[in-house]
Amino acid sequence: MVPLLPTTIFLILAAGCFARSSPRLEAWILNHPRFGGFVRDWRARGAIPLRGKLFATGGMAGGYAVFFLTARPDWPLALGVASAMAAIAGWIWTRPV
Repeated sequence: MVPLLPTTIFLILAAGCFARSSPRLEAWILNHPRFGGFVRDWRARGAIPLRGKLFATGGMAGGYAVFFLTARPDWPLALGVASAMAAIAGWIWTRPV
């Protein structure tokens, strides 16, 4: 796990790369007892589980709070960052469960 970065994107990227280079490793990721279901659901439907959506948006809100309280940005920057995070959160919530 990379600190402060979600590992899911790396698993999805690895599965995509292994699909072209190593079918054995791709099958290992897709059949992994803990992560395989998430990667298969993402591939099939672009689905994100409800718990993942909650953690993602909660992490974004927490990250924004830390940014806002520690950096003390000017209002245009604060609104720009909030708008970008809101757009990403909106996209996350439009994905199927």
